[in-house]
Amino acid sequence: MSAEILCIGTELLLGNITNGNAQWLAEELAGLGIPHHRQEVVGDNRGRVIAAVREASSRCRLLITTGGLGPTPDDLTTEAIAAAFDTPLVEHGAIWADIQAKLSGRGRPCAPSNRKQALLPQGAEVLPNATGTAPGMIWSPCPGFTVLTFPGVPSEMRAMWQATADPWLRQNGLAEGLFASRMLRFWGVGESALAEQVADLLASENPTVAPYAGAGEVKLRITARSTNLPAAESLLQPVEQELRQRTGDACFGSDADSLASVVLALLRQRGQTLAVAESCTGGGIGAALAAVPGASDGFLGGVIAYANAVKQAVLGVPAELLERHGAVSDAVALAMAQGARQLTGATWAIAVTGIAGPGGGTAEKPVGLVHIAIAGPDGTCSEGVRFGALRGRDWIQTLTAGEALNRLRLQLLAA
Repeated sequence: MSAEILCIGTELLLGNITNGNAQWLAEELAGLGIPHHRQEVVGDNRGRVIAAVREASSRCRLLITTGGLGPTPDDLTTEAIAAAFDTPLVEHGAIWADIQAKLSGRGRPCAPSNRKQALLPQGAEVLPNATGTAPGMIWSPCPGFTVLTFPGVPSEMRAMWQATADPWLRQNGLAEGLFASRMLRFWGVGESALAEQVADLLASENPTVAPYAGAGEVKLRITARSTNLPAAESLLQPVEQELRQRTGDACFGSDADSLASVVLALLRQRGQTLAVAESCTGGGIGAALAAVPGASDGFLGGVIAYANAVKQAVLGVPAELLERHGAVSDAVALAMAQGARQLTGATWAIAVTGIAGPGGGTAEKPVGLVHIAIAGPDGTCSEGVRFGALRGRDWIQTLTAGEALNRLRLQLLAA
């Protein structure tokens, strides 16, 4: 048993949108224990879709497609798949009635082109779309090969998968065991250093352990396979425990955790609050905190003090500090953190000031230099960190936000 994913849409090839559907479907297939060996993207071209589907039918047992189910002329998926197997299209009255009812309920006219969405290859089963007007299909056009089609809209595709496709795959014996996985998240350690620290575990087969690197963050994914979910989870637990024990505080969380969510949880446990004062990150730290549900429990707010005048007027940074040390300095970062704490009454305050580039750097203060300060109940500290200039402005801002939150996390753990 093997599966392939075929994503259809010229917008994917042009880079207009990110192909998040393939990533999400790959994770879902892994969770069902279905081996997945290939992904492909083709544009809105009938001939190329036909060729891709025919080739897939010779290699895999299950093909999952996304995109091309709409009413416009470039939505060709259904008719191309039917043509690949010389099968006529048949209109489904129930689908057409559902499309008309949905459009009418939204106060939109039903165009003649919408009718093509009610066509499926003869013998295909409807894969219902509860929220949109583009249903998919489940069809086995030849022995040993099944195709499932989904719209490209991520929310519709995911709902259809969970409501119909996942149960269908399980009921029809296409799921081969179950996978359980855990993603451990690390900050402050490089991928190579972490890999050396856990080298023996990286060689294990069930569970497997694999490293992934990102912008400042390193991840270790643990994946176990068994006949049922509780058994797979029981295989994960001792490996996760060993990894956490070896890596200590470098592991800040797992799965959906972020540095922001972990910091807020620690503050909540202590009944404490946080404010931020940002210059070079332009609100990035505050945005990361505010993105966490329930952030208002601990995050009071922040000041984006990009200009020196704002640092002085709002945060109370003395003009002489700016003149003597410059905006990018420990002295100014300390004053910003103290000012944010006093202004908001927060227990803790983070402040960052630096040079994100691409211009503005000097030999003494190069692009990528950021001063990070933390003010808390026991005092204030600041340190300059050099992130380098090679990877650009976004990289520097992302690393600054993560590093600042991680430094507060470590202080909270040590308190």
